[in-house]
Parts: sequence; C-alpha cells; structure tokens
Amino acid sequence: MRFGGPKAPYLYRGERLVDLAVGNLREGGCDRVLVVLGAWVGEVDGAEVLHNPNWQNGLSTSLGVALDEAVNSNADRICVTLVDLPGLTGAAVSKVLADESDLIQATYRESPTHPVVFARSHWAPLRLSLSGDSGAREYLKRNEKIVAKIPIDDLSDGQDLDFQPI
Repeated sequence: MRFGGPKAPYLYRGERLVDLAVGNLREGGCDRVLVVLGAWVGEVDGAEVLHNPNWQNGLSTSLGVALDEAVNSNADRICVTLVDLPGLTGAAVSKVLADESDLIQATYRESPTHPVVFARSHWAPLRLSLSGDSGAREYLKRNEKIVAKIPIDDLSDGQDLDFQPI
C-alpha cells in the first residue's frame, strides 16, 4: 500500500479525509451521501456508511457497492469522488453538478479528476464494466465523446494523497 494504511480515517490538517469529502459533497449540493468503506470501517457524520467486504480487489468493488445501493433509490444521477482529494471544494462539486449532461467529469489542468457524475442511464453499463483498481476510468474513456469536461482549476488545488504527507 503506497499510503501505508487506510485513507478514510487519516487526519489531514486535523480532520479525517472521509469527513472532508462528505463535507464537500454536502456543501456542493448532494442530498444523500454514501460512503463505501473497506480496509477501515467507522462512523461518518452526514453520510450513510456501506461496507465493501471485497475492498482488496480494487477500487471498482467500492464503486460497485455504491451503484448497487443507488439503483434502489429514486436518484437520477450519482456524484462520485474519492477521499484522498483534500483540495477538492464544495464549490467545485457544485460547479460539476450544475452541468446537466449524462456523463460529467471534472478536470484539473486539463487532466481528468473527481468528482464524476453519472446519469442513471449509465449505471448498469458502468456496473458491468467495473474491474480491478481502475474504477470508472475505462468506462469514461470508452464514452469520451459524450463526457462533459468541467474545469475546476479555480476551485481545487488538484492535490491527490497517494503518499502520507511528511
């Protein structure tokens, strides 16, 4: 593990990464927030916690758990992000959610990042495409021509915590 342990409970500037992510989603306009946890499981204020018993099999398994839960809701779309993006802001989430396209991906310095939004019409094919640790990456590449790219350079610092800060 490059990070050296589960990222969700990691304290970043005095706040758990998972709490930062939930706060940004709520501030950005998400009514219901699902958090999928695996290597570490704990309570998360403002979110419904789902457990991924297959977390060792990669990121795609956590996205699959979220999609399986979302399918039984009345949601029209889902907004997906990761806990290891402490520079993401509620304003960035709001900007991405303001677009009404069926597939939306934030960009930072013209590179794909999170959040990513999927309309319900994409949930089943996305679910079938999930494999390993790539999450939705391959699905988004295959559908690149219809993905709305939303730059968030002015609303995020692009930081991705793959390693613990020194």
